[in-house]
Amino acid sequence: MVTTEDADSVGTLSLRLCVLKQEEGESYGFRLRVEMGRQGHIIRNVVSGGVGGRRGLQDGDRLLEVNNCYVGDVTHDEVARKIRRSGQQLCLLVLDGEQYEQAVSRGQDLRGLARDHKGEGRKPPRLCHITRDRVSGLGINFTPVKGEKGCFSVSLVPGGAAEKAGVCKGDHLVWMNGAAVSDLTHSALSRMMKKCGDHITILVIDGESEKNYTQQRMPILPTMAVPHDLPYRARTLHLVSGPEGFGFLLRQEKVPSGRTFHVLRRLNIGSAAERAGMQDGERLLEVNGESVESLTHEEIVDRVRLSGQQVSLTTITFQGLEFYTQLGLSPLLFIEDGTDEREKESSVSASAAEQSPQKEVDGSCKTRHCSLQKGPLGFGFNLDCSPQGPGTFVSQLAFGGPGQSAGLLDGDVVMEVNGQNVEGKHLEDVIMLVEKGGHFLSLQVMEKTGYNKLKQTETPTRDVSDSEQEEDKYEISSL
Repeated sequence: MVTTEDADSVGTLSLRLCVLKQEEGESYGFRLRVEMGRQGHIIRNVVSGGVGGRRGLQDGDRLLEVNNCYVGDVTHDEVARKIRRSGQQLCLLVLDGEQYEQAVSRGQDLRGLARDHKGEGRKPPRLCHITRDRVSGLGINFTPVKGEKGCFSVSLVPGGAAEKAGVCKGDHLVWMNGAAVSDLTHSALSRMMKKCGDHITILVIDGESEKNYTQQRMPILPTMAVPHDLPYRARTLHLVSGPEGFGFLLRQEKVPSGRTFHVLRRLNIGSAAERAGMQDGERLLEVNGESVESLTHEEIVDRVRLSGQQVSLTTITFQGLEFYTQLGLSPLLFIEDGTDEREKESSVSASAAEQSPQKEVDGSCKTRHCSLQKGPLGFGFNLDCSPQGPGTFVSQLAFGGPGQSAGLLDGDVVMEVNGQNVEGKHLEDVIMLVEKGGHFLSLQVMEKTGYNKLKQTETPTRDVSDSEQEEDKYEISSL
């Protein structure tokens, strides 16, 4: 990490760029406050020898930017939220408290001051997720920039996967799948590419902007990036309570890896949770903008109930959490509002329902057996959770892949994996069963429409899973 301890001066004012990186379980070592009679977001209680103190933060500093975003006109709660959501890397632009007070009294434009400090023409980096195309592959190559160690220029296949994912010709590569490339040789980078498989996530920036960052001694971080084609995003869901509450269960669950999460389960049909777009099995990340990572089950339940008739929950799928964990990023970096997505889906669903003839119950309720052999791009489909309760279904079916060739359809509900019933199992357990099968996979599936009709007319019996036998070891609350 680099810190500009003696940053450029603009007039008589000296702004300082402080780049903080915390280790697992470590705090940034300062508090952010708003104080009576004083203006701005104030840095206080800087721990001597802590992360903030080592990187140049001083008591009384005023905060102007968080991760390249001006925060002088943003509420305290929103600034604190931006800092929490940054994860383990944070870039702060600060001004000495006394100089800040002088600038305010003179009526200086603080936003302009921060902009002048950065210089002209600097664009943010882009975080791009590329999915291999069956014909052109990833559609990207990297060429070493002559005379600059660890600097690689991008060349693209026109119209290829990388270009579609937001990568531009001549971009410079900063980071690949969570690893900085500044210390890599071209051969080491090539080996990394070969291990990437069908997907790759890279941080890129145009050459001119990179020069600007370098001149300012400012690191290029994923926390500053504009996301492109990321397969998973956390969502903020806005729930308005009905006569029977919010209509979901909050469970504390242990996954096969041994980690414990707060999981949303068993959505009631027609409930506030279902209307907001909540999906069974999603991990809870925030309640009303507050991270739940360090909260107990009881504390989370209290916060939801104290919210009254309305609550905002930030959630992410199991696969999404794994995606960001593998990249070493906070899942809260790129959040989308679930309201707009839900309205869009409802509109499309209603339109489709008007146009599509109803299928006969008999045909759609039949199970189908599909045998697959893994190809170069895997089995050619993803698994996702059913929003109506326990259940796993097929999604993102690859055209021409093993899954489609075996007769799978998007939305098919998975009944059995390699002869084992999975109707009552959670998504991560089903995924583990698929992975245990190696290169061969046997599935019993049913069309989603038929499955839903079947469940409305009968109550199936099934074995009690291990997670249910252990259920009373964990906290469960109906909300």
